[in-house]
Amino acid sequence: MRIAVFHNLPSGGAKRALYGLVKYLTMLGCVVDVFVPSTADETFLPLSQLLDNVKVYQVKKTLRGLVKSATRYIVPASTQGVFLADLEETQRIIAAVINRSDCDVAFIEQDRYTISPYILRYIAKPHVYYCPQPRRSEEILRRLSVSAGNTTLLRRVWRWYVIPRLEIIDKENASCAKWILTNSYFSREAILRAYGMNSYVSYLGVDTGLFRPSTISRSPFVLSVGALIPAKGYDFIIRALSLIDENVRPRLIIVSNKVWKPYEDFLKRLAAERRVLLEVRVLIDDLHLVELYREAALCVYAPYLEPFGLVPLEAMACGTPVVAVKEGGIRESVVHGYGGLLSERDEKEFAEAVSWLLLDKETHQRMSRDAVEAIRSFWTLEHAARRLLRHLERVIQDS
Repeated sequence: MRIAVFHNLPSGGAKRALYGLVKYLTMLGCVVDVFVPSTADETFLPLSQLLDNVKVYQVKKTLRGLVKSATRYIVPASTQGVFLADLEETQRIIAAVINRSDCDVAFIEQDRYTISPYILRYIAKPHVYYCPQPRRSEEILRRLSVSAGNTTLLRRVWRWYVIPRLEIIDKENASCAKWILTNSYFSREAILRAYGMNSYVSYLGVDTGLFRPSTISRSPFVLSVGALIPAKGYDFIIRALSLIDENVRPRLIIVSNKVWKPYEDFLKRLAAERRVLLEVRVLIDDLHLVELYREAALCVYAPYLEPFGLVPLEAMACGTPVVAVKEGGIRESVVHGYGGLLSERDEKEFAEAVSWLLLDKETHQRMSRDAVEAIRSFWTLEHAARRLLRHLERVIQDS
């Protein structure tokens, strides 16, 4: 099978998932060609490490793009430094190249600016749109942003004027997709609510060649991983940890691929007030990340309505039990009592779960073994690639 892959992703979990899928699809005998606009992040886990045929198309800033963006889309001409009309034109060109190619199917990932990419309007080949989530606009995200100090005039204008127009573009682009895959049943329901479209779940997996257990001794810290933004719930974790007896209270290490400075400052003040030792590490390499997973006593995870979340799976693959909030797609990947514990979004309950696993060494060891077995039985990248391959084969057959 020859697969054309398109993405315009930033660094983070979605890019890591794509990198792993491409790696295993090629191992399963597929030929993969990658097409990306220059706005895609190809410095974080670059696909060129896996393939020779990665083609980058320059997104040029043009006067025509400025005028069209401001008049047709009625949004600020430059969205994070990119004219949307120029982005659309670049993706139209990429679609034309893929349409003329001999690929059997196109695998289309999301766009960092519009969520659903413009290429969906122009792709004629059999294709799958992998949509981890529609554009998120939950009230809780607005409240979190405000509580963390994100109340500038520019942010208010962005929230009340720009985002609704970007949501229209997202929905129009998504409506052109012939087949949508997603990462969890929670996300499937979100897609149904947002787009009124059906989708199919194709669960992701983790690279067990990289994320694997070791005999390294555990250290008295807990680990959380993800962008340093309010939606990831780190302030909840700090408040919960502060309820643990100081004699056993672990320090918290957060590893992030990007940092919103006002929120980082807020977390540091909160941690100091609550007497929780906090350390933030940014853009560390994978080997260092794996070392932290292996060394951590626990992985703690509390994002708001996370569509799926690779972090708990990465931790479990390293034999590190997880304590997570029972929300979103996490309920599908972490089984309570088998490799981890699920808590309500209640600081006292979360703290009790952390304390239990820190103090009960026998339970910790059992859950560590269970975590590794859970990953190996279902959540490996090979499992994920084979699941995806079955969907791609069906799309080709039905076209």
